[in-house]
Amino acid sequence: MNRCQLCPRACGTDRSAGQKGICGAGAKIKVARAALHFWEEPCISGTRGSGTVFFSYCPLHCVYCQNAQLSGGRAGAEITVRRLAEIFLELKKQGAHNINLVTPTHYTPHIARALRCAKEAGLGIPVVHNGSGYESVRTLRMLDGLIDIYLTDFKYMDKGIAERYSHAPDYAAHTKDAIAEMVRQAGVAVFDADGMMRRGVIVRHLLLPGHLEDSKNVVRYLYETYGDDIYLSLMSQYTPLQKERLPEGLRRMVTDEEYAGLIDFALALGVENGFLQEGAAASESFIPPFDLTGVLE
Repeated sequence: MNRCQLCPRACGTDRSAGQKGICGAGAKIKVARAALHFWEEPCISGTRGSGTVFFSYCPLHCVYCQNAQLSGGRAGAEITVRRLAEIFLELKKQGAHNINLVTPTHYTPHIARALRCAKEAGLGIPVVHNGSGYESVRTLRMLDGLIDIYLTDFKYMDKGIAERYSHAPDYAAHTKDAIAEMVRQAGVAVFDADGMMRRGVIVRHLLLPGHLEDSKNVVRYLYETYGDDIYLSLMSQYTPLQKERLPEGLRRMVTDEEYAGLIDFALALGVENGFLQEGAAASESFIPPFDLTGVLE
């Protein structure tokens, strides 16, 4: 915490002295919600829900963020590592299929300690790392042996698009290295008799309006590199919140034709292991209330 290098921005902030990193986080964990969540991929949410912990702040700062209240740190309360371990066990008691860590990167050392405590206390269900893809391999290695499933984004291939929308022209380079490490740790997907994922990697890609070609490049890279050893989740749910603050090209939703073009491209490549979205996926109802549910003792 005294010279933070946890994400690829490597800002060097002394979080232990009360300074805030580029992500916005200080030395203490801040969590906005811990509850059963039913809007992940079917093999993650299942019938009982995924035990999802939503961490405040984010290193990436995408201009179109769908959870800006969370990523900007406007929601959440500070808790201890001990309390985080208790939350994991409470979610298991509620019937969660797994523990789902949303935007965990900037709290990796805290999470690693909490997971060890919870596992020693009999956690016994899979742990999902649910992040942006903009990860440091060194940081991911702190979690080796603690994470069972990586549910990660791969947002952009093009440096210009990554710079324009996430201020991270190096996004693709870091994400490629990160996914390689995730696959090394989690391996080829394993499911139980009920179709729930026990181990493996799912890579999400959110199609942005007007950016079909970059999306095709992401899908091509992933399939040519990993084939069906990983699962792809191709998403159409982009929602232009606060349109007046968005670049002009992002002020509309994805068209049916754009999304069909991406799905057709993936199928033509030979992708078999994956998920797609049908119906009214682009809805604010997918964004839960960040009201401290399940956070405080």
